[in-house]
Amino acid sequence: MERKEYSAGAVKVCFWFSEFRKVVSLLNEGSSMEDVKSLNQRENIFSAPTPLRANQIFSTVSARVSRLDSSFYPMFLESDLATQKLIALVGAMADDTLFFDFVYEVIREKMIIGINELTDSDVRAFFKNKQIQSEKVAGWTEATLNRLGRCYRTMLYEAGMIDKSKNARRVFKPILTPEFYQWLEGHGMKIFINALTGVR
Repeated sequence: MERKEYSAGAVKVCFWFSEFRKVVSLLNEGSSMEDVKSLNQRENIFSAPTPLRANQIFSTVSARVSRLDSSFYPMFLESDLATQKLIALVGAMADDTLFFDFVYEVIREKMIIGINELTDSDVRAFFKNKQIQSEKVAGWTEATLNRLGRCYRTMLYEAGMIDKSKNARRVFKPILTPEFYQWLEGHGMKIFINALTGVR
């Protein structure tokens, strides 16, 4: 996995699952990413409230899709909804190194030790640790870190990995289909299997 510089860009983005699915469908039908970009500018295919938001959605979703080898298109479209959401989650993790680290270091660790709850203090501890490791993260405000934490929890909830409780959120260990498991393994992405299923 290519590790990008830590970014707080996630405060402006969402899980955008239906948008991810729309882009994959168009690419699978033979459109290029440039075609999808033009179509979005002409027809607002994501029903965004403003042209700026439409561009932001395309930019984020296209980056997530592009992080995965294009051979995933047919597998994605033939998969059940739960698997599709996990594939979109992997795209988001592959495109955002800090979010990947959150899933790998917090959610995966919970599964390994058998604690199926994610608390606010877990999120705070993760960011405190990252502030020690990274000067960049150390420079972010408390408000930014709080928003990032909310964004990460929302994406994990929408992907089916945690519930929506107000306080401690229940962590769900997903079951990867054999097709998805083999695809990840065959594309050098075993670390994502470990992150999602709680493997050392």
